[in-house]
Amino acid sequence: MNVIEIQPDPAQRRAFARWAVAQVPKIRTISPTSFAVPADRFTDAPEDILIGALVDGHRYVSPEEDAAVGNQPPETVVPGEPMPEVPASAYPPDSGPLPELPEDSDSSDSAPDVPDGVFPCSGCEREFTSQRGRDMHHRQKHAED
Repeated sequence: MNVIEIQPDPAQRRAFARWAVAQVPKIRTISPTSFAVPADRFTDAPEDILIGALVDGHRYVSPEEDAAVGNQPPETVVPGEPMPEVPASAYPPDSGPLPELPEDSDSSDSAPDVPDGVFPCSGCEREFTSQRGRDMHHRQKHAED
């Protein structure tokens, strides 16, 4: 079950607790100052007891406060409906194709050619079938390197 941690403002803690115990089933506390509110019940909480609260560690911002600052509410997305168009300005400018490497350059390390799935130890002649096995061997047998 998804829960949202709400730490009410100290001035609203009693009011929040009264609301929490009135729910069926009761909303439980997770610390002396925080409540574990099921995600589907969060929208049922009265606005006035959320003002000043920390919700999952972030300050609760009411729709009225958002409107006063000039923030627009997010568009509602309806399941099954196409998402709204993203303006071209949201994307970075097209940087074009990646430059070609010169044919004489080596794109890999200067390691010798080894078949896929073979991991040679750099401290001895032993080969391994996994990088993890090789690394463990190296830590155990070549710790002084």
